Amino acid sequence: MNFLRGVMGGQQTSGAQQSGTQTIQKLCDRVASATLLDDRRDAVRALKSLSKKYCFEVATQAMDHLINVLQTDRSDSEIIGYALDTLYNIMSNEADETDENQQIASDDLGVQFSETFIKQQDNITLLLSLLEEFDFHVRWPGVKLLTTLLKHQSTQVQQIVLVSPMGVSRLMDLLDDSREVIRNDGLLLLQQLTKSNAAIQKIVAFENAFERLLDIITEEGNGDGGIVVEDCLLLLQNLLKYNNSNQNFFKEGSYIQRMKPWFEVGDDNSGWSAQKVTNLHLMLQLVRVLVSPVNPPGATSSCQKSMFQCGLLQQLCIILMATGVPADILTETINTVSEVIRGSQVNQDYFASVNAPSNPPRPAIVVLLMSMVNERQPFVLRCAVLYCFQCFLYKNQKGQGEIVATLLPSTIDANALSAGQLLCGGLFSTDSLSNWCAAVALAHALLDNATQKEQLLRVQLATSIGNPPVSLLQQCTNILSQGSKVQTRVGLLMLLCTWLTNCPIAVTHFLHNAANVPFLTAQISENLGEEEHLVQGMCALLLGICIYYNDNSLENNTKDKLKQLIEKRIGKENFTEKLGFITKHEFYSKAAQKPQPIFSSPDHMLFDHEFTKLVKELEVVITKAIYKSSEEDKKEEEVKKSLEQHDNIVSHYKKKKK
Repeated sequence: MNFLRGVMGGQQTSGAQQSGTQTIQKLCDRVASATLLDDRRDAVRALKSLSKKYCFEVATQAMDHLINVLQTDRSDSEIIGYALDTLYNIMSNEADETDENQQIASDDLGVQFSETFIKQQDNITLLLSLLEEFDFHVRWPGVKLLTTLLKHQSTQVQQIVLVSPMGVSRLMDLLDDSREVIRNDGLLLLQQLTKSNAAIQKIVAFENAFERLLDIITEEGNGDGGIVVEDCLLLLQNLLKYNNSNQNFFKEGSYIQRMKPWFEVGDDNSGWSAQKVTNLHLMLQLVRVLVSPVNPPGATSSCQKSMFQCGLLQQLCIILMATGVPADILTETINTVSEVIRGSQVNQDYFASVNAPSNPPRPAIVVLLMSMVNERQPFVLRCAVLYCFQCFLYKNQKGQGEIVATLLPSTIDANALSAGQLLCGGLFSTDSLSNWCAAVALAHALLDNATQKEQLLRVQLATSIGNPPVSLLQQCTNILSQGSKVQTRVGLLMLLCTWLTNCPIAVTHFLHNAANVPFLTAQISENLGEEEHLVQGMCALLLGICIYYNDNSLENNTKDKLKQLIEKRIGKENFTEKLGFITKHEFYSKAAQKPQPIFSSPDHMLFDHEFTKLVKELEVVITKAIYKSSEEDKKEEEVKKSLEQHDNIVSHYKKKKK
């Protein structure tokens, strides 16, 4: 083997390159023609030693020979191990990490070599069968090779594994390997295997994956465990995210109960390691996967129920109120609690009863709202608190009533800081982000709740000493007319639009102030810059609501008179064009996608998710209402009245029958 010396050491020159290519060719000839196993083994071992330095040459010349070795020399674990190591080296094709360009080129070559290898599906089947070998020198490189192939050609390899008899089962057996390095690399392999493939995810779940993974997490010390716990959690996330069948299987298997110990924290939470923070973050995300608003409502509701019954929600609320918890864990815990309580009356009621361990004790809701309207708090934390408040009020008329009650004169406790006081403070503070958050939070206390919309009309505010109090409704419009920041005005307009929608009494109160309609028409009709387009659109929406939900009780502001005003001062086409500015705004579609308020910066905080749904409903009906003639309006009113009379007769008849 003297000819190896020139290429195994020293700098790589063009001569060395040529010599290396020749050496590889000779070694390939020896692998192909040698009759003695020892000679073939030595040649494959030499190819392995050259495979990192001369990756391209070994891949192009030796791949077929190495595959042949795997097929014909299975009785010798040593040569099989060398062949698998060599194939792994050329597929992974690891370059110097400091050279980015070289790394990209290496990745491209790895993808090409992987593609060549899997062209023959039998090669993957062969590799799967080799993983049944218990010998460490065969199983470990086999695991690493298959993981690399999945990284480079995931869809194709997944399909081959899927149709291979017992293919997934063989890979699941890696989790039971007593040698930690194989078990841990087996976790990485299964992570790659289960990515974006629902069929494989289901098979893995039915191979008792949840039990096995939760056992490993427990053995490794839950949140205090190392990177193995992180890998288990990432695999669990792959199996459960967007997979309704697996989520149901996880719940039915009583695995939610096994998550509770993950969140048991002590009194002293200072000095968490980076790994513990990562693990807890993934654990919280896993809870959220099970109760995500995008899941089927029945499945989410069922998981929420289990989380309350097993004490998981209670445990999360302890973290919420604990001291010393790292900021990003606290933020993610708030987001998690939000989705565990969202739309679940029992969980929402429990959350309302949670008190912070202060003296005197304060409701958790109040403590959280204090953070939301505090401009010194981190932006992501304030967003999380707003989401938590929204989820607490989602489909929760009882909670909405409790929040509005803290603003009413008869229930205000002068000595206690209430949710209502904090929201009012935020609504009228000098911080535009607090204005927006408080306006949106208050709007959620009114959503689909006519009773609370009427109750809020009773709220009076003392503006300054010696002056009579003004209504909350009027104070909102006063601030609007003062021309504050766009974010503040958009927040207030969202609150007013939500408040007046489907509430004729609130519309009447709003129209009763003679300054409101002229202010709106002036805003809509002006030819303002692009940054004001959104405010103009919102003003058009508010004026449209005043027409659509108008009960004609104010002689000067009937539907007809407001429509005439639009035609005269603004023009119908101009009005509908301005109304369309809302849905055309760049941030509208993003807010419409999911309930959680996620913004890349405070400046982007303009739209609330529930408000986008409201706009979608109202834009069409308002446009129709603007173009309707007074005769059509009268006919519609008559039809409405006759339907109401009919309903009253039917309900009266039903009562008599009872």
